[in-house]
This record gives sequence, structure tokens and C-alpha cells, in this order.
Amino acid sequence: MKILVAEPVAPAAVQLLQAQSGWEIIVSNPKEYEQHLPTCEALIVRSAVKVTPEVLSKAPKLRVIGRAGVGVDNVDLSAATRAGVLVMNTPGGNAVSVAEHTIAFMLSLARSIPNANVSTKAGKWEKKKYLGTEVRGKTLGLVGLGSIGREVVRRAMPFEMRIIGYDPYVSSQTASDMGVELVDLPALFAQADYLTLHMALTHETERMLNAEAFAQMKTGVRIINCARGELVDVNALNDAILSGKVAGAALDVFDPEPAPADLPLFQRENVIATPHIGGSTEEAQEIVGIRIVEQMLAYLKEGVALNAVNLPAIRPDQYREIAPYLNLAERLGNFAAHVSTGNPQTVKLTYFGHLAEKNTNLIRNAAVAGVLNRSVSGRANLVNAMPLASERGWLVEETHSRKGAYVDSIVLDLTTDAGRVSVEGAVVLDRARLVTIDGIPIEVPLSGHLTFLKNDDVPGVIGHVGKVLGENGINIANFSLGRNETRPAEDLPYEAVSVVESDQAVPDPVLVELLKNQAIKMARPVEFL
Repeated sequence: MKILVAEPVAPAAVQLLQAQSGWEIIVSNPKEYEQHLPTCEALIVRSAVKVTPEVLSKAPKLRVIGRAGVGVDNVDLSAATRAGVLVMNTPGGNAVSVAEHTIAFMLSLARSIPNANVSTKAGKWEKKKYLGTEVRGKTLGLVGLGSIGREVVRRAMPFEMRIIGYDPYVSSQTASDMGVELVDLPALFAQADYLTLHMALTHETERMLNAEAFAQMKTGVRIINCARGELVDVNALNDAILSGKVAGAALDVFDPEPAPADLPLFQRENVIATPHIGGSTEEAQEIVGIRIVEQMLAYLKEGVALNAVNLPAIRPDQYREIAPYLNLAERLGNFAAHVSTGNPQTVKLTYFGHLAEKNTNLIRNAAVAGVLNRSVSGRANLVNAMPLASERGWLVEETHSRKGAYVDSIVLDLTTDAGRVSVEGAVVLDRARLVTIDGIPIEVPLSGHLTFLKNDDVPGVIGHVGKVLGENGINIANFSLGRNETRPAEDLPYEAVSVVESDQAVPDPVLVELLKNQAIKMARPVEFL
């Protein structure tokens, strides 16, 4: 296992990686890390490295990207998902540090601390010029009440401020429990004396503070942004400061970064700027570094995806409970794809028993990945299965039912432009087993070298199979049989299916020999490596 650390993280985090037996840990930097991409399986970044489609194309073995921090806008999530690369972050790891920076900004704006400092060190004594204001009694408006916003609320409470907030994903009761009055965005704009941003960057939030927004704000408002530079239209902010609408602004983030030195805002005395250091404290860097390493270890060793941003969310205990069924679903999909004919159109999954009550999103992804992997060279996985299926125009359906022949089982129906195949599987003694094909009972482990046969149930078929395989030096480990108990017509034989498990793969020439018996209608190999 090769792990590439592309940006500085806490020494304790690197030591945790280096303690893993047999792992190769490469500690690099944003200028040199790309040379190690071709062989790395895991990549750790912060904010300087931009993981673009070009970067991903250089890392064919990459399985997971860990972002030591909250935002993941430096990672192309769509490209990573298509490549089957899991992306995870560490939400909340630097929440206290960013919240403290926000409060420091607020107090600095209220008392003009940076400018007063420069003035005093220059030999001036401008007491009247730097007359400040108290934050007590003022209204603090938070746009976003996530982990960082909540930490800001806790720290603002002792200042005896009125606190209002806007967050479409937080209930009024939750906000009230925090001591926050939940309002809509126009009301927050109209009432806030200090407005601080704590929203993620989305299409809806990009440039949310624009000329129209500033026009709705009270004169003298002060703006604080420790979230994402793209949330603020800096030209509109500059105009609002020049007009007096905005009394001051404190910015830790910019678009682009590093911010250009000739940015007009930097000429304004009432603008405070820092170089994206809100989360840059010794404590925060150690926390997010160690957390991202712990999460990557859980994923690479156990398959548990914590704080994944491009995979259905599931708790570790839930993952461990359904893990055997992920394996079962993937193998059912693989089997169905190999024994079907034509181009897939629909994958339908039906879950029976207690399994029907569980979160089956990952099971669905595993099954679809199994179907896909017949044609995409093993690159389909839990991460990219659904996007790949969507690109191919497949319809994926799920049904949940408590009733089934087995306590917990999965039926996968694969419909193609040439017909339909139905396979059912269950986990028996911790092993994935096939239990029906097209409704015909049959039991065989979904492992090793299998050959699926469809034939008329007439004398001589089993003998023919044994003779052909024996003459070609292929040892039969298991032979499972089943047949449809309803004849297709009175004068026709029953339809039968069989799965032969052998100690080695059955090559194509041997399959051709098997088909020389006219009763055998299909002979397909299915390999589980």
C-alpha cells in the first residue's frame, strides 16, 4: 500500500501512517507530489493541491483522497467519482479554530485593532481616530449554523449580543436550543450589525453576497468571511464599502487564492485580510491530520467510509452489518452479467427479510458495480457504480419485502435488450451463495471458477459434462443441479440449469466441446478472483 501525503500535515498523523506494517508512506509537497501519483493508492491533501481530472488521470491505482479540512472544492468530485475514487474530509476538525478567528475578526472590526496597531508603532497617538464600538447589544447574523457556526454562537453569547441565523437545513427548535433566532435571509440582511458567513460553496451560495444583497443590509454593517471566497462578490463589496453601506469587512478567504496584491479591497483602511489561516492553529492541524489518517485507515483496512462526500452516508456499525451483503450483491451482479445475453437496460434489486429494513444504498451500488465490471475492466466500485450506470442509460430499481424463502436474501433481475436473467443469493456460513437462477432452486458458492450451463433435462448431459472436463484435465469440485418443474410444453423436456465449480478455469475450446451436446443450450464461464 502506497500512501502519498501531498501537503504538510501534523507529524503525529504521519507517524500514525508510518506505524502501519508493510505500507510505503511518501511525504511530498504541492510542487513535487505528481511524480508519485502513478503508483499511489491513497492521497492526502489540504487546500493547496488541486485534484483535477488531469491529476486523477495520472493516478490509475488511486482509491481514496483524504482532505485534511472541511471544504473539498479543491477536489473535482465529479471526476473523482467517475474514476471510482472515494473522497473524504474532516468536518468539524477545525471548527473551534475558525470560530475563534471569526470572533477575533469581529472584535478587530469593532475596535480597529489592526490599524491602531500600525498607527501606534509608526509613532502616532490617534486616540480620537480609533474610537470604537461595543459589540454588546449588537445583532450578530450568521449565515450557516453548521459545526463552525455553532462554535461561533457559543463564543458570541458571553458578549451579550442578539444572535440571529439563517440555515435552510436547521429547524427553528434546533436554532432556539442554541440561543439563535432563526430568520429568513432578507431579514438577516436587514437586521445584522455583524454578518458572518459559514456556508458551503454551492451553485446556490456562490456570490450570495452581491450588490442586491448589500442593498438589503442596514447601513454600517460589518462583513466577516472565514468560509469560502466565492461566497462574496468582491467588486460589489468594494462598492458597498466606498458608499458607506458597509462599515468594514474582514476576509480570510478569497477567489482566487493567493489573492492578487492589486485587489481594490486591499486599499480600503476598513478592510482586514488574512491569508486563509482561520483553521491554521497547532491544535486544529493536529486534529484534522490525525482524523483524516484514522478515516483512511478505516477505509483501506475495513472498507468503512467515514465522512465520505461522494458515497451514500452510513454509520460504521451499519457498514459492518451489511458488509457480507455488499460482497453478495457484487457477486450476484457479476454472475448475472456473465450468464445474460445482450446489452443491459435495467437492474432491479429486491431485498428480503431483515435486510429489507436496512439502508441498502451501498448494497445497490455493489450490485450495479458487479454488473458493470464485466465491461469496464474492474474499475466500477461503490463510488462510481451509479454514475457509470446512468451514463449508459440503465434504469436501477429497488424493492424491499419482508417475505422470502430465505431469512435475508437478494434477488437481482437483469433485463437486457435480449431477455432477462434473475438470480437470488444469500449469505450462508459467512459465504455468498447462489440459491436460485430464474426461479430454479440451486445452491453453489459464488467463488472460484464456475461454469453455468442451461440445458434440456435429458439423460446423458451430466455424463457428457464430466467426460469433456475430465478429458481436458479439469477437476470438478462441485456440481449443482436444478430444473424448472413446469415443462415449456407437453412434448418438450424440462428446462434445467447447473453450475460446475472447478479447480481451474474452463477455457473457451472446452466450452465449445460442451456445446456439442445438443441438449446444452448455454455454457458460460464466471470467474471470481
